[in-house]
Amino acid sequence: MTEDTLGRPSEPGQSPDLDPEETAEWAASVDAVAAAAGPHRASYLMRRTLEHAERVGLVLPKLLESDYVNSIPTAAEPSFPGDEEMERRITAWNRWNAAAMVTRGSRYGLGGHIATFASAAWLYETGFNHFFRGKDADGSGDQLFLQGHASPGIYARAFLDGRLTEEQLDRFRQETGRGGLPSYPHPRRLPWLWEFPTVSMGLGPLTAIHQARFNRYLRHRGIKDTSLSHVWAFLGDGEMDEPESTAALALAGREGLDNLTFVVNCNLQRLDGPVRANFKIVQELEAQFRAAGWHVVKALWGTAWDDLLTLDTTGALVRRLREVPDGQFQTYATRDAAYIRQHFFGADPDLVEMARVLTDAQIIDCFHTSRAGHEPRKVHAAYRAAVEHRGAPTVVLAQTVKGHTLGSGFESRNANHQMKKLTGREFRALRDLLDLPIPDSRLDGDLVPYVHPGTDSAEVRYLHERRAALGGPAPARRFHPVALPSPSARHFQALAQGSGTQEIATTTALVRLLKDLMREADTGRRWVPIVPDEARTFGMESFFPAFGIYSPVGQNYEPVDRDQLLYYREAQDGQVLNEGITEAGSMASFTAAATSYATHGEPMIPFYIFYAMFGWQRTADQMWALADQLGRGFLVGATAGRTTMTGEGLQHGDGHSHLIASTNPAAVAYDPAFAYEIAVIVREGLRRMYGPDAEDVFYYLTVYNEPRIQPAMPLEPGVEEGILKGLYRFRQAESHHPSANVPRLQLLASGTAIHWVLEAQRLLAEDWGVAADVWSATSWSELRRDALECDAARLRGEERVPYVTRALAGAPGPVLAVSDWMRTVPDQISQWVPQEWHSIGTDGFGLSGTREDVRRHFGVDAQSIVVAALSALAQTGQVKPDAVREARARYGR
Repeated sequence: MTEDTLGRPSEPGQSPDLDPEETAEWAASVDAVAAAAGPHRASYLMRRTLEHAERVGLVLPKLLESDYVNSIPTAAEPSFPGDEEMERRITAWNRWNAAAMVTRGSRYGLGGHIATFASAAWLYETGFNHFFRGKDADGSGDQLFLQGHASPGIYARAFLDGRLTEEQLDRFRQETGRGGLPSYPHPRRLPWLWEFPTVSMGLGPLTAIHQARFNRYLRHRGIKDTSLSHVWAFLGDGEMDEPESTAALALAGREGLDNLTFVVNCNLQRLDGPVRANFKIVQELEAQFRAAGWHVVKALWGTAWDDLLTLDTTGALVRRLREVPDGQFQTYATRDAAYIRQHFFGADPDLVEMARVLTDAQIIDCFHTSRAGHEPRKVHAAYRAAVEHRGAPTVVLAQTVKGHTLGSGFESRNANHQMKKLTGREFRALRDLLDLPIPDSRLDGDLVPYVHPGTDSAEVRYLHERRAALGGPAPARRFHPVALPSPSARHFQALAQGSGTQEIATTTALVRLLKDLMREADTGRRWVPIVPDEARTFGMESFFPAFGIYSPVGQNYEPVDRDQLLYYREAQDGQVLNEGITEAGSMASFTAAATSYATHGEPMIPFYIFYAMFGWQRTADQMWALADQLGRGFLVGATAGRTTMTGEGLQHGDGHSHLIASTNPAAVAYDPAFAYEIAVIVREGLRRMYGPDAEDVFYYLTVYNEPRIQPAMPLEPGVEEGILKGLYRFRQAESHHPSANVPRLQLLASGTAIHWVLEAQRLLAEDWGVAADVWSATSWSELRRDALECDAARLRGEERVPYVTRALAGAPGPVLAVSDWMRTVPDQISQWVPQEWHSIGTDGFGLSGTREDVRRHFGVDAQSIVVAALSALAQTGQVKPDAVREARARYGR
């Protein structure tokens, strides 16, 4: 090791000191300031020096935290462009009606949240009045990810602007009748208002980042100019604990998404109490965002603090603000001036002197309610700084008081998230505080009234004028019925012809089909292939040079495989989203693409392919939100099944994704066995999701990595219908005449299990004289869905027979269902099968081994199927029990 100028060893690789004497002088200067003026002054000078160096472009490690004060001083705030008094009155009406709506709903025990919107009202109102662009101009506008618990305030504003009625407000959380309002932002329940479901905490910020990125993707690929669209995500400071909330911060910083602003409502409270009782959540978040490359704007203190900060000539106040933990600040917001003088100001002699010149009223004003998030000028200044910043996304850390204006019983109280109503006395106090013209006579009844200044009032005219100037109402979702032309039939016919003597996996067949469809002149550019860093696993490396991997900066290096045919090509107009190792990020991108038809009026066709085990199991919550958001596209679980992943073991074997998928009403799930089935399913999926009568569904297909000869599509009538309905007879037994005096049964199989069943069919015929028909069950869940609909129709007096019942009617013998899934997956249809039902599957944890060994372990290989089939036949008396024992001995079962 070498020694630095102070005689201490320096680490290897450290830059050499070209002028040790000058370095020593700088160090001595710091020591001198610390000795003469104290360590606080020395720290202050060092921080200001580093900030200056950063401003002038010197390359230094970034400071991750700034002082616990506003980023924009009052003197630097831009002029406020609106009528502040008018906006105060509008906000007052909205505060009242939000509280009234939740309180009235509490009669039915329906719940609701008051305190969140009370704290964030100005964060929303300032945006609605001055920043949030509507869709009337370009069809896109801004994308607003609004905090779910603040939805009463958004409904109150929609009531004020005439988009909701009193009757609708009174049906808050009452959706079983017509005109009800959903509890939170649910596009599927209120599709003209809500665009983005956000109340599953953590998904809002993750999805917002990928929405902003997808906006750039559309622009870079020439699909739509989204340069004016801005994404706003409103979050709670407690919500930032969710790992999804911060999972994509580095992506946004790395790609410089300056079309994105996070607004974190820092009321210092989560659902049960303080967010960081012993620490400071604002400082923690600032460090996280700065480290990820974000621009941070702190809007913490209201104007009442200006005088205090002016009195802080020694920096003692700023130091004290930085060191007091959040839990203590919450206590200050509920205590009297004497307590604050003792416990806050009494900690430092300089602060004691400062407090002498402050009145009790000043202290109470500052510590109880004066927060920047409650002042439109300060919120406006923060938002202006956000939208004008270039080169990085911005987060606004806005400090508020949870329950602001609702009275001392609500403000800063740990329990206020669970407090669902105000008393009559509290409503009177709220009326007086908000200065609303509501006479006492209207407050004498059992129900607090909704209030409205009138459709021709100055407030409503102002609101409409502001929204007209910004491009129409917000939030708003627009449906754009743009049907895409059907792709050429030749792409699907190629798979229908089979693979001849070549063995290919169904994954390969699907990828080849996708590649052909992406070359279509009319619709090819609308496909959005999404891969979580496994393209080569799925045989998609040819996509890299052919279509390019999207990167906003292109390719600023020479790839190591540039001299190879399938080289790694990144491009600004690249079509493939190779997301890295993040299924959550991939799903967020899928959602943005799947809803582009509504968000931007541009239908896109996302195709997200992933390890089946790491799809529904890992990101099912996002898939539920996708359904809520009315998304459309193809999810593909590749390397599916519990036994096809040779050697990968317990955490890679998927035997249950179809079970999870069956819980999602919008998911149309298929487990195709052959390439031609894939062709039929994808073609129908494109028609259902992108045709003239498009449906709000998305498709889930499972494909396998096991090479097999792909047969041609059978020519018998009804095969295509059976593929789409979920079941058709693929191969009859050779001795299939009903009068043939042989034991008979029906073998149902999905996915790769069809091959084990076909081998079992041969063994049953050759070794045991059993005739078995083989059926391909392309979708257990679609069969069940149809059967459930038939049951419901029967209860209404309609006679409908489930498809599975009709398909199997008259088929002789018991039914044995086989799949690479746990038995619960095929058992979904058992009650509608007229024959005696049996099933085998891959219940339990997966394990490593060859496919043959693992299938033998689970008892689903061909020999095990034979044993299970003979056992089913023995129970019906078609074979003797000795045959079962003989089969076990012969096959070692």
